[in-house]
Amino acid sequence: MIGSAPEMSLIVNTFEKPRHLSLVLESIARQEGVEGGFEVIVTDDGSTDGTREIVESFARSAAFRVAFTTMPHDGFQLARNRNQGAKLAQGRTLLFLDGDCVLPRDHVAAHLARRRPGRALLCFCARLGEAESRSIDASDLTPLAVARLTSASERAALRSRHRKILWYSLIRHRTKPRLAGGNFSVWRSDYERVNGFDERFRGWGQEDDDLGMRLRAAGVKLESILDRTFTLHVWHPADPTATKRWRDGANVAYFHRRGRLTVCREGLVHRPLEGLRWRLPEDLETTRLGRSMLELLAGGSRRERSRDDRPEIDLVVRPGKGRFEGPCECRMLVAAEPAPRIARQADVVVEALSGSEASLRSRIDAAV
Repeated sequence: MIGSAPEMSLIVNTFEKPRHLSLVLESIARQEGVEGGFEVIVTDDGSTDGTREIVESFARSAAFRVAFTTMPHDGFQLARNRNQGAKLAQGRTLLFLDGDCVLPRDHVAAHLARRRPGRALLCFCARLGEAESRSIDASDLTPLAVARLTSASERAALRSRHRKILWYSLIRHRTKPRLAGGNFSVWRSDYERVNGFDERFRGWGQEDDDLGMRLRAAGVKLESILDRTFTLHVWHPADPTATKRWRDGANVAYFHRRGRLTVCREGLVHRPLEGLRWRLPEDLETTRLGRSMLELLAGGSRRERSRDDRPEIDLVVRPGKGRFEGPCECRMLVAAEPAPRIARQADVVVEALSGSEASLRSRIDAAV
């Protein structure tokens, strides 16, 4: 075991793919040029097939720290799974890896050489066919072996992806490049700054796209490392929750929500409504609904919070005379009466026609 904290934490997510995980762990053990520079966190989504025993056996012979975390399986919870791994990590940089993608021998060294604060390094995988996946030898992933396993079409697709990332960066595209969660690295403090993956994403897809959007909003630059390395995806049947088209995923509607907060509410930590930065209207105390909102958000005190120069949420209440005042991440209207004009300007509209303060909190909680 290594006495000092490692430079990089490899966070490997897995669920009931013991052969794939064994291959990935063996490929990690054979990384070159990074002795003592990393640790491994295996984060499991509730496997019941001997995954724990595989990791424990691997840890006994590893020359680096190996940790394991699991939780009861309750549907596809990849965002939560990855956050659980990040909470155990000790490295200054986090390298997220899917448990079905083996690493070339220089993969970790490539990420370590390129890492910078304020940068997330985007990578991807070359997909192996079923026959190649059956015969893959994780002990022989030299550059020559990787080239032999990777088809011409997969290599061309990776080159194309790299060029697109460069182009999107050059033109400062607002939403691209997209982040693929199964093979990317990020400075730990940058990951913590946006509160990690948003655990409201449940089921297959979009949690990594969302993280990329929030990292970008926090000023983190997304760069390609595909000119230097990629992983090899070992074939397996598609996850039953996966959709053939990205836009058909269960999380697409939530991903496209308006008023996305850069620091998600359900991530590495839970952020209560009271902990968000609100801009509150001056007349909030003049109506019954306004007083309920003030009590809900600040316990009826600390009005200075309403004048925050950089609010996350700009609040307007109807009845009332407030207006959306300036830059913010989410414009929220809480209305007990029709207000079509201001509603068109809002990112989020919460109806407060009836019900208790508890039910109002519940509706606002669900909306932002």
